[in-house]
Amino acid sequence: MDFKQSLTKRIVIVFACMSALVAGVFAMGIVATVHVVERKLSSTTLSGGLHRLLAMDDISLWSHTPEKSELFFFEGGQGAMALTAQLASLPLGFQEIRFDGDDFYAMVEAVGGRKYVLLRDQESLEQREHLLFVVVIVGFILSVILAIVLGRLLARRVMAPVIRLARQVRHRDQLIELAPPLHPEYAADEVGALALSFDQTLGRLRQTLSREKLFTSDVSHELRTPLMVLASSCELLLANPSLDARSAAQVHRIARASQEMRQLVETFLMLARKPEDVGIASACTLREVADALVEVWARLIREKGLQFIYEPQQAGTARYNLTLLQSVMGNLLRNAWHYTDQGFVRLTLREHSFVVEDSGIGIPLERRDAMFQPFVRGDEGRGEGLGLGLSLVQRICTQQQWQVQLTTREPNGCRFTVSLQAAAQEAAGQVRGLPAA
Repeated sequence: MDFKQSLTKRIVIVFACMSALVAGVFAMGIVATVHVVERKLSSTTLSGGLHRLLAMDDISLWSHTPEKSELFFFEGGQGAMALTAQLASLPLGFQEIRFDGDDFYAMVEAVGGRKYVLLRDQESLEQREHLLFVVVIVGFILSVILAIVLGRLLARRVMAPVIRLARQVRHRDQLIELAPPLHPEYAADEVGALALSFDQTLGRLRQTLSREKLFTSDVSHELRTPLMVLASSCELLLANPSLDARSAAQVHRIARASQEMRQLVETFLMLARKPEDVGIASACTLREVADALVEVWARLIREKGLQFIYEPQQAGTARYNLTLLQSVMGNLLRNAWHYTDQGFVRLTLREHSFVVEDSGIGIPLERRDAMFQPFVRGDEGRGEGLGLGLSLVQRICTQQQWQVQLTTREPNGCRFTVSLQAAAQEAAGQVRGLPAA
């Protein structure tokens, strides 16, 4: 069974259950032992009392009476000592009976062919047993309460190192190279072994992140030079007056692809940094980014026979990171262009968000959650593409604390809504924090 309680609660529950079990066994043992002992003592006392009564006088000159809580009867007795039919039918020995509406212990013996019966009222014994039962129940409840209190105290002491370790892993930046190891702060026990495992795992993560950052930086650095060569070559070719229109269109296409690749390289470099190191140094408004992308994608979308709708009227004046916002919006426009064969593509700007809609093939509900995973494509049968565009959008939004949401249009198509509210608030805070001129 999978318990959902915390380890502290589990320790308290186990401690309380164990204490309840032990206290319950002892309580039942005490009650059973007292009952057996009282029964044995009553049997012995009644047997001795009956023999003392029989030894005191001749039965024909009987003048002695039993104890106050006892009743004495014998065969041939007169008055109150006369043996009734119920008592005469009793077997010999010690037993419990009900006589005249009350419970009695009875000792029956036969001497000289005559039956003698000595009864003792159980009321006093029952009162003692009831008092004992109350004491045992109260002791059981108190022991369970005490076990819960002690269990909580012990659980806190036992779990204190684990809680401290969890806080250290959660709050300390363990992925930086200079982060001190955790295990020297703990004893050589299970918690120390857990801390050592954390150190080893975090060490491997640091190495992996370091290799990834070095790879990203090296690749991005090496790609800049050939991209600059491509860009400059395209400029020289376009400056040649003898270039025909068809060749000029191809050169423009190469230049645009080089620009997109340069932007992608910058995006990867920024994703390799920490969010606080990216900042908004190269910032622009949502309208500025959208206008620049519309110049490229509006023509491509219309060349495909689609209607392109651009609604920038509600755009706000907040500023965002140019490179990352271009990557997000550009990938969503590319996705809409690629998966729409007829109908329209719409880009709508709002104060702190934008929406990209299309009337394309849409995305099935069962695949919607997986669309932001790497190498997942909306339609596997559609030509080029590795399925990394939406994954890149998700990574950028996660780093910048933006929100991207995918919904389905009716009767077909997709709607991507990107909310930039968190970044806008952070940018406003940075602006308010600047010293006055």
